[in-house]
Amino acid sequence: MFARFIAAAAAVLALSAPAWAADKGNLQTFRDVQKQVLTYPHYTIFDSVNAQIDNGVVTLTGKVTMPYKRNDIANRVAKLADVQQVNNKIEVLPVSQFDDELRLRIARAIYSNPAFSTYGSMVNPPIHVIVDRGHVTLEGVVLSEVDRMVARSIASSFPAFSVKNDLRTEAEAKAELEKL
Repeated sequence: MFARFIAAAAAVLALSAPAWAADKGNLQTFRDVQKQVLTYPHYTIFDSVNAQIDNGVVTLTGKVTMPYKRNDIANRVAKLADVQQVNNKIEVLPVSQFDDELRLRIARAIYSNPAFSTYGSMVNPPIHVIVDRGHVTLEGVVLSEVDRMVARSIASSFPAFSVKNDLRTEAEAKAELEKL
């Protein structure tokens, strides 16, 4: 079950493109793009990158905390053999001490909670905390609906303008992968 969870957590990168699912070449390119993003040394739980692939054209979306991350990730993806073109639509989150403190406090509270101790010890922890001008979005894959609700409850205890819970359960992520 744990191995399946890791696979599902890694799959969270970009499952928003079922239109290309029938093309196995695009699926392999997706996996290669996913690997480039997840192994990028500066990719953290405060960043979120999604990818859509259409016949060698990769469109990157999401949000990162620093401008160099936006460019580095696009450059890594552009070097892949099957990638013809990269449309880099990744947004850079605005510089804000309030946002920095909020994302750090929420992440610390989530990952120090006993329910999430196994998540925090992973190389790529699956719960991402995206804070944009005081608005919080939780993204990633968790094992259960209870984990999703607990994470949202923790995030909601902080002074944010809003909290959006885009966490998915392992079962939901697996179902999306099976559509591919």
